[in-house]
This record gives sequence, structure tokens and C-alpha cells, in this order.
Amino acid sequence: MFAIAAEEIRHLGGEAFPADAYERPAGNAARFLFTVRDPIGVVVAIAPFNFPLNLLSHKVAPALAAGDTVVAKPTSNAPFTALRLAHHLEAAGVPPGAFNVVVGPGDSVGNALVEHPRTRLVTFTGSTAIGARIAETAGRRTKRVLLEMGGMDPLLVLDDADLPRAVASAARGAFTYSGQVCTATKRILVQSGIADRFAEALAGHARTLRVGPALDERTEVGPVIDRSALERLEDMVRDARERSAVVRTGGQRASDRPDGFYFEPTVLDHVPVDARVLREEPFGPMAPIVRFASIDEGIRIANATPYGLQAAVYSSHIASAFSIAKRIRAGSVHLNDPTILRWDALPFGGVKESGVGREGVRWAMQEMTEVKLISVNYAGSGA
Repeated sequence: MFAIAAEEIRHLGGEAFPADAYERPAGNAARFLFTVRDPIGVVVAIAPFNFPLNLLSHKVAPALAAGDTVVAKPTSNAPFTALRLAHHLEAAGVPPGAFNVVVGPGDSVGNALVEHPRTRLVTFTGSTAIGARIAETAGRRTKRVLLEMGGMDPLLVLDDADLPRAVASAARGAFTYSGQVCTATKRILVQSGIADRFAEALAGHARTLRVGPALDERTEVGPVIDRSALERLEDMVRDARERSAVVRTGGQRASDRPDGFYFEPTVLDHVPVDARVLREEPFGPMAPIVRFASIDEGIRIANATPYGLQAAVYSSHIASAFSIAKRIRAGSVHLNDPTILRWDALPFGGVKESGVGREGVRWAMQEMTEVKLISVNYAGSGA
């Protein structure tokens, strides 16, 4: 991230404009117009637990490259990575005061940073509920926000999809990092003609996954973050069952792992659209399957949430998949690839309640700078 920011800042500049192309104001024939980008000032970077170095670096590296100073507020669930980053940046020669870390609860420390009169931009990754509160507070003080929030990322599998490939992608999207990713596959929408075979294959795949400590290289599904995450997953399974969903596999805590917060890789089938697991981010190893008949119905279900972060479409006909991608309301749509893809140097963010603005180094630096127009009148200057 820091290497990319060091390269991209070389290409982030202003523009020159032909002043004589504009009729007004008078005298443009003797003017030169151009823009520059100034640092926005003090950036508040609020980062989540799931990628405590990468997601924080997505905020810090562009800000420092653009000439801003940063106050980082890591989540209380994972504060030490940010403190270690501060140590390394100091050792690398970053000037004192350019990067700062304050730890503590969001309700006190985070709010104080957002409200402080000298902070000018808040960049946040986390839940939509907290992001909305940050936006409200920042808006009252005319501060800029860059928000990467929740998602209910759909994976659409059409009847003509390559079944093994689609199953592997669904498993990767739902179970990688135990599903604790904003871009995780959280809704699997499968066309009726392939749905039975898909659900059986995905459940079979899930049963083979090894659950265990994340530091064990043999582990394929690690723990969730804490006890409340386990309880939320149990509640979602219970709610889905009560609404007629079928548990194909999993659906409970891992009984052979009583020493931690482990939940079995879970495949739910015939999930009704009003189930909690289709309306709220599970942030766990959960793969709910929704069946649809027509492509129009699949797109309608895909768009029927307040969120729009990422989506994926599996089809053997790329023209059909591209047509569907254009109709899906999301910041990114991946064709024949999983929802969890992200390129550090490319634009990333959501629409609707999934976000405001775009990360990705160049795009983040644009958000973190102010455009200033400068005009030079050289009439009579001897130029």
C-alpha cells in the first residue's frame, strides 16, 4: 500500500485550462488557468478488526502521500497492529506528529476525533449504522467523509453456469476468513434449473472444510471475532429455520472446538427473502441459498437490499453476464469470479448504504485533497 501510494502521488496533479476558450470574464486572452491539489489537513482514520493492517494502510498511505497528517483510531478489538505500524513508520523516518494513534472506545475517542475542529476528513471502514452516525456528525461540521460500510453481496448463479467453478467460488466467498469480510458472499442466488445440484455440492464442499485456529496452516475456517458474533449466527440460523429454511450442513457452534469462538461452515437452502440472514450481515461462515426462476427475478432479489458493495455473476454466456452486471446496483460486479476480489490500486467502494466515496490509492488521494484554481493575468507583464 505504501509503495503504491509513493508511485501514485507522482501522477496526482492539477490541470491546465485554455482561458481564451471562455467568453467571460473579460481579459481571458491574457490569462493562464490551472489547478493544484492541496492537502485537506488532518485525516481521521477509523479501521475495523478484520484486516487491521491492510485496511488501515488503505487510509494512512494515501493520506501521508498527499501531504495530510493522520490520527488513527483502531477498533478496540484489534488495537495493537496500529500501534506497531506507528512504531515502524517512526523508524522509517515519518516526521513526528504526521501519524498518530489513539486507542479507546468509539463512543468517546472516535466521536471526539470526528467532532474536533481541526480534523477535516473522516475515513471509516465498518458497519453502516456507525458510518451513518459519523456522516451525520461530520456533516454538521461540514467535514468530508470517506465511508466503506456494510454489504449484502450477492452471487448470482445462472442455469448455464459451470457448476464446479460456481460452487468453489461460493465456498470461497462465504467461508474465507470465516465470512468476516465486507465483500464476503452473503446471498447466493441460484436459478431453479441448477439449484438442487448446486446446494448439494456446496453443502458437500462445506463439510470437508477444516475448522481450527487461524494460525494453524491446515485450518480452512477459523474462529469468529467474539462470543457475541457466535450468538448472532445462532440467532440467524434459528430465525431462518422458523421461516422454513433448510439447514443443509452446519448451523451450530463447532462441537469439537469448545476452546474458542468457532462456528461450523453453514449452508442454508430455500431461505425466504425476509429471513434475517438475508437482511443483516452475518459476518460469519454462512452461505444462504435463495432460488429464483427468471433472470429478472434474480436481479430484483440482488438489488432488494439497502446495500450495494460488490456482486458476482456466474454464467457460460459472457454477454448475458455483462448485461446482468449493468443492471446490478453495486460498486463492483465480478463476472465468473468471487465477490471477495479487491485490487489495492483500483477504485473500491459501494453505492446506497454501502458507502460514500472510493478507496483505492489514487481515488483515496483525490478524496483527501482540495482542488484549488489559480489564475495568472500576464497582460502588461512583459511576458
